[in-house]
Amino acid sequence: MYKVSSKLKIFAFVLIGLGALLTIGGFLSAPASEDAVREMLAHDDSHGDGHGAATTDVHQVSSGDVHDDAHASEGHGESHASDHDSNHVEHVYHQLSNKPWSALYVACFFFFMIALGCTAFYAIQKVAQAGWSPGLFRVMEGISSYLLVGGILMFLLLLATGLGANHIFTWMNPGVAEVGHENYDALVAGKTGFLNVPFWLIRAGAFLVGWNLYRWNIRKFSLKQDEEPEGNVWYKKGFKHSAMFLVFFIVTE
Repeated sequence: MYKVSSKLKIFAFVLIGLGALLTIGGFLSAPASEDAVREMLAHDDSHGDGHGAATTDVHQVSSGDVHDDAHASEGHGESHASDHDSNHVEHVYHQLSNKPWSALYVACFFFFMIALGCTAFYAIQKVAQAGWSPGLFRVMEGISSYLLVGGILMFLLLLATGLGANHIFTWMNPGVAEVGHENYDALVAGKTGFLNVPFWLIRAGAFLVGWNLYRWNIRKFSLKQDEEPEGNVWYKKGFKHSAMFLVFFIVTE
């Protein structure tokens, strides 16, 4: 019987709470609008930091931008300079707004993949009929139990992304498949049959359901096998389901 000490549980909950607070802080510190970014950049300029020095980590001025600024300073492209400033503010706004979303996405994906990887490794042990690993099956089942919680969190995050709450994925940019649009990308445009939000969410939902269904079944078979150690019915079911899961996993992972 594997047990987690009470001190370790408390420490884990403290870390979870700290992570939640820092995540909330990250979202609260993000600019609420482009006007807020414009004020931030103006404040930086007034302190002699130059054009967006505080945002050096999220935006670097290209040689084309320098040329445009020089052209505008000569009085030959005021409207273009205005457009450039507007685009720059929008770019910085998206970058700063995406920071907490990207951090949350990486964290959710990281821990979810630990659970999914453990589930796949568990299935491999079942199919390989390994003799050394049964003593660790309960540990693997415990780690893979996060698959349901992590899957729900991941799907909610993907749903929020699909509804436009952030701009994490380039292929979701407006106009990315429209010829002549400034965001047009020929490679992405050729994959819109696969890279579109409805199909993307449907795939994610189907994959998550399939992975969790196997995890639920194999856990049930394992407990039944402990209750009926004399027979091998549940052992055979576990073997067959694990083999089918690995095929599904190879395609979906």
